[in-house]
Amino acid sequence: MNKTDALEFLNRITKGISHMFGSTCETLIQDMNVPKHPILSIYNGHVTNRKIGSTKDVYGNNASDKTVYLENDFINRLVITKAGKEIKSSTFHLKGDDYHYALGINFDFTYIHEFSKIQNGLIQVESDLQNAITEVGKNKLSYIFDRCVDAIGKPIDNMNRADRIRLISLLKQEKVFSFQKSVLYVSERLQLSRYTIYKYIKETD
Repeated sequence: MNKTDALEFLNRITKGISHMFGSTCETLIQDMNVPKHPILSIYNGHVTNRKIGSTKDVYGNNASDKTVYLENDFINRLVITKAGKEIKSSTFHLKGDDYHYALGINFDFTYIHEFSKIQNGLIQVESDLQNAITEVGKNKLSYIFDRCVDAIGKPIDNMNRADRIRLISLLKQEKVFSFQKSVLYVSERLQLSRYTIYKYIKETD
């Protein structure tokens, strides 16, 4: 591929990519054989405020005559411009006997990033509703249970069978057993089997 064909081919690619990805995607061709690497062709140059002939880099810095001679491709690299734009930048090199061109693609995703922050805020939740309801239920169960134990006037460890049945009766009056998993909760607090709790409940009917 000669120099003219190479430049024409790259220009077709840069034009096509800019159309495909829209106005936030800048594409350009730079002449790497010339000091400061001037831009030979550019589409959507408003992304970095550059135009044909510009020797500024993607950051907006002016190139010097001693600009580093780059040959390696750089793919999907982050650039933050002086104006605060966030850009995904890629550079591809094409070399021949008498030419060296660089094809640049700079996609401005600033607004997408900002939108993603808003989106994350919109979909962020504290916890599962069912877990929250269960936790509220547990807290209420604990409060009612402790209040009923206080009414008995004895620590759980010192309660006899009659005291425990009386406690169950008080818990029934407070409608504790309408709570989900309340029997399991009461059995764990009294260190009795669920079967025994159900038996005490029947005895208080």
